[in-house]
Amino acid sequence: MDGLGSLLPPVGESGDAANSQEILKLLMDEKMRSEHHKANYQTLRAEHLRLQEDYTKSQDELKRSLVEKQTVHDKFQQLLADFQEQLLAKTQELEQVKLQVLTPQKLELLKSKIYEELESPMRERYQKLENEVEKYRTLYNKLRYDHTFLKSEFEHQKEEYAHILEEKKIKYEAEIARLDKDKEELHNQLLSIDPTRDSKRVEALSREKAQLCQKLKALEAEVEELRAERHNSVVQAENVQRVQARQLAEMQTMMRSLEAEKKSAELQVGRIEKELQTSHEQNILLTSKLHKSEREVNSLAAQVKELKHSHKLEVTNVRLEAARAKSEVERERNKIQSEMDGLLSDKEILTAAVERHKVLLVEKDRELIRKVQAAKEEVFDNIAALQNEKLELENRLADLEKMKLEQDSWRQSEKDQYEEKLRAVQMAEESSKKELQRLRLKIQQQAMQTEELEEKKRENANLKQQIDDIQLQLASLSQSENDLLESNQKLKEIIERLKQECQHARAQAEKAQLETEKTSEYQRMEWLQEKHMLTQHLTEYEEKYKQMKNKLCRAAVAQKKRKTLNDNKQRRMREKIELLEAKMEELEKENQVLNRQNVSSEEYARLQKRLKDLQRRHNEFRSIILNPDIPSLNPVSIAPSSALPPGPAASFSFLQEEQHQRELALLGKRLEELETRQRKQLEDLGPSRERVMVGNEDLARKKITGEDEAQSEDSK
Repeated sequence: MDGLGSLLPPVGESGDAANSQEILKLLMDEKMRSEHHKANYQTLRAEHLRLQEDYTKSQDELKRSLVEKQTVHDKFQQLLADFQEQLLAKTQELEQVKLQVLTPQKLELLKSKIYEELESPMRERYQKLENEVEKYRTLYNKLRYDHTFLKSEFEHQKEEYAHILEEKKIKYEAEIARLDKDKEELHNQLLSIDPTRDSKRVEALSREKAQLCQKLKALEAEVEELRAERHNSVVQAENVQRVQARQLAEMQTMMRSLEAEKKSAELQVGRIEKELQTSHEQNILLTSKLHKSEREVNSLAAQVKELKHSHKLEVTNVRLEAARAKSEVERERNKIQSEMDGLLSDKEILTAAVERHKVLLVEKDRELIRKVQAAKEEVFDNIAALQNEKLELENRLADLEKMKLEQDSWRQSEKDQYEEKLRAVQMAEESSKKELQRLRLKIQQQAMQTEELEEKKRENANLKQQIDDIQLQLASLSQSENDLLESNQKLKEIIERLKQECQHARAQAEKAQLETEKTSEYQRMEWLQEKHMLTQHLTEYEEKYKQMKNKLCRAAVAQKKRKTLNDNKQRRMREKIELLEAKMEELEKENQVLNRQNVSSEEYARLQKRLKDLQRRHNEFRSIILNPDIPSLNPVSIAPSSALPPGPAASFSFLQEEQHQRELALLGKRLEELETRQRKQLEDLGPSRERVMVGNEDLARKKITGEDEAQSEDSK
């Protein structure tokens, strides 16, 4: 048993050694695989952590980019709102400037307004001047008509007076000759007449003297009245001169006021010209401001377009970057997910492999145990067999000992070999560990290189993406450049068109300005001409007014002179009429006496002829004083009455008195008509003329009343 036990261990030891070597090999392989899987797992875990960190970083960058995008969007919205407000303000300013700019319609309205503002006072002034001119023209026409009428009357009266003077001169010369003859005849008759007749003649002469004394007193009273009238007329003439001086002063003040108005009109014209010039300057400034504002609006519009375009580009870039980042993140996530899936699958594979290896190890352990059991059973069987063969084997013991020695030596050598192999394996293990470390380092370096490569790849991808973005930007920039070139071309065309329109508008404005200047110059020349013509007309009217005033003064003086002459002539004629009437009465009395005394036919014919001559002269004097329409005394109808008895003679004198009263009434009516005509003619000369007319009317009435009183006294 001791021998068997001594024999078995070597066999078991050899089987255990082989199994242990295989197990060691398997364990070494499994350990190496597990180490490799562990290293891969560590690398995958580190890569997973790194990828998670990159994922978190990319998420943070994405959030930051989204926040930056939101801030940029908010800033852009704020800038867009600010620029829209600025654009709205600029458009409002542009509208205000456009409203302030003188368009052709506004220029026409301004022209019409200025023309109306200038025209209305000038039209009023012109209307006033026209009214004054018409007034002065009517006055001038009236005065000219009155002047021509008075001149014609004066010429007619002058001719009539010359004719009458010639006739009266001839008549008076003939009468003087006849009176001389009568004087001689009467002297001869006186020499032949008895003294009783002289006493009667003396009585008649005394009566005539008394009548003449009464007439002389009446004439003295009339002379006093005439002196008072002359004094009154002098006072009235002075009043008229004062009134005329006052009117002249008023006319001078009116001329000064007209000159002041003329100067004010000139100042107004100058002011209007200055206002027109300022309006032109304001128009130029407003057009310049309009062009400037249009340029600013165009620049702002270009800036807005550029900002919109840049915003669109930035938005597109941000979107592209976000999409790219999102795609990269998704790609990295997919990559990480795929790697994770791969790692998980590798892990599952490795776990499955480990489980399989564990199962294999368990199975191998079981096989080894089974083999050991089988070996033990075989050994027990062998022991039984060996117990049976012990003897056989004892015989072979020496051989076996020899073989044992050989085996020991072989084992020792094999052990040495195994030890050497173990040392070699250990050395190989150490070298493999070193190699593993080196490989790990290489793997780490390769991982770092792969990371670097991945970073470079990412950088390359980023660069490619940037290149793509840059290409897209270049494409968009080229597109925008083309758009900008097209917009620049369009803007150039618009600018050219606007320049042409501005040139056209400027040309129209210059034409309008030239037309307005021409029209204003033409109107100013017309106004100056009208002003000059009006001043000439005013000077002419003033000269004419002065001339007419002088003529009126001269005519008034001549009228007064003529009136005084006519009054004197009337007085003298009245005196002559009275003398002639007295002579007629004397002749009638003498006729009656002669009728009583049986006068001869020759003396009767001579007296009748003288009576006809006196009646003719009386009718001529009446025709001079009164109108020629007044019927004259008929000498034929009166002539037979000279031979009537005293009763018919008294009726004749009564009829003559009535006719004389009618003639005086007609004369009064004619004087009243002349007074009304003079009043109508001199109404425009002021209240002074009315006072003069009232004075003349009072004088005429006084004269008429004096004539009536004288006539009544004569009739008495």
